[in-house]
Amino acid sequence: MDFFQKYKKLFIAICFVLIIFILAYLLYALFFQSSQAPVPTAPTATSSMSGGLPVAQPGTGQITPSGQPIGGLPQGAEQPAGQSSAMALGGLTQTSELNQTPSLAATLSANGNDLQYYNKQDGKFYRLTKDGQASLLSDTVFHEVEKITWSPDKNKAILEYPDQAKIIYDFKNKQQISLPKHWEDFNFSPDGSKIVMKSMANDPDNRWLAIINNDGASAQRVAALGDKDDTVYPSWSPNNQTVAMYTEGVSYDQQKVYFVGLNNENFKALTIEGRGFDPKWAPKGDYLLYSVYSSSSDLKPELWIANAQGENIGTGRVKLDIQTWANKCVFSSKTNIYCAVPESLEQGAGLFPDLAKNTKDNLYMLDTQTGLKKLIAIPDGHFTMSNLIVSDNDYYLYFTDENTGTLHKIKLK
Repeated sequence: MDFFQKYKKLFIAICFVLIIFILAYLLYALFFQSSQAPVPTAPTATSSMSGGLPVAQPGTGQITPSGQPIGGLPQGAEQPAGQSSAMALGGLTQTSELNQTPSLAATLSANGNDLQYYNKQDGKFYRLTKDGQASLLSDTVFHEVEKITWSPDKNKAILEYPDQAKIIYDFKNKQQISLPKHWEDFNFSPDGSKIVMKSMANDPDNRWLAIINNDGASAQRVAALGDKDDTVYPSWSPNNQTVAMYTEGVSYDQQKVYFVGLNNENFKALTIEGRGFDPKWAPKGDYLLYSVYSSSSDLKPELWIANAQGENIGTGRVKLDIQTWANKCVFSSKTNIYCAVPESLEQGAGLFPDLAKNTKDNLYMLDTQTGLKKLIAIPDGHFTMSNLIVSDNDYYLYFTDENTGTLHKIKLK
C-alpha cells in the first residue's frame, strides 16, 4: 500500500503519456494517412483513332473579339508533340511539308489537284503533286521574280522584277511578251482573255485604269486615276460585272467603296466600317468578303461580307467577328470559306501587318449562309499561313509559310 502511494503520481503520469500517444496515433491514422492515399482518376474518353490522346471536338466554333479562338482544345491545354490527327477534326493536326525551298505564288493547277509555283532558289517553275513529287513546268530560268499574277487557266502568268521590268509568259507555247514598266496591279478577267491594270505615267493627269488583251495588246482606258491610285483596286469580278473598286473616306472609321464597270455604269456604293480595305470575291461574284481595321477593333483587321452584285450592292452587310485578313482566306464553295486566324494580334496589326509576321495561325471554316464559325485544325507546327488553296475535291488545303516560303498540306477529308 505504501509502495502504491509512493509511486501513484508516477503511474498517473505514465498513463497520461500513453493516452496522449494513442490519441495522437488515432488522429494521424484518421486524417493524414487517408489524405495520402492514391486518388482514383475518372476514366477518360477514348477515340476510335489510334495515336494517343483523343481528338478534341470542334465545340461551338465561336471566336472572341480579341482574335482568340474558342473551341477545339480547351484554353491553356496542349497536346504532346506527335499526337496530332492525320485529318482536320478540330484539334492538333498533322501538317505535311511539300517542299524545302522558298516558293512564290503557288496556285492550283488546271487539273484541280496539283500545285504550280516559282522556286525562288533556282528561278524555275514547277508542278507539285499532293505527295510532294515535283516536275518542271518550264526549263526556262527566270531570275529574281518578285511578283506573279496567274491567268485563270494557269497557262500564262505576268512576271514582275525588282527593276520594274514585266513580261507575260506563255507556258504552253514557251513565249514571252514584254510590258511597259509603268503598268502595274494586274488582274485577269474570268476567262483569261483580258487584263485590267493601272497605267502609272509620271504625270498624274496621264494615269489610267485600263484593260489590255492577254497578249499585252489593244490597251483601252477605263477611268482616270489622277493622284488617287492608292485607293483603286483592279479586281475583275467573277460575273464580269465590274473590273475594279475604289474607296473614298467618309470619316476616320468609315469609307465608301465604288464599283467600276466597262460601260460607265452607275453602281451603288458599299459602306465599310474601317480602313485598310482588303477584298476577295465570292466564286460567283455575287458578294464580297473583305477585311478592314478601325478604332473599335484596336486597329486589328476584321472580316465582313456584303452583297456586291447589281441592285443588291451594299445590302446584307455582316461582320463575321473574326480578326484576320481577307487575303488569308479562300473560298471552297459558294458559301464555305477557310481562313487562317492568328492566335493573337497586337493592337495596330491592321495598320502594320508585319506585327503578325511571326504569329501562329489556326485554321477555321466559315459558313456564310448559316453564320457558323468552326475551328478546323491547329497545325502541328508554328506556321504563319498565307496563300491558302483548296483542291477541287475539297480533300486538301495547301498554304505557304510566310517565314520560310515552303509549301504545306493539311488533309481536310
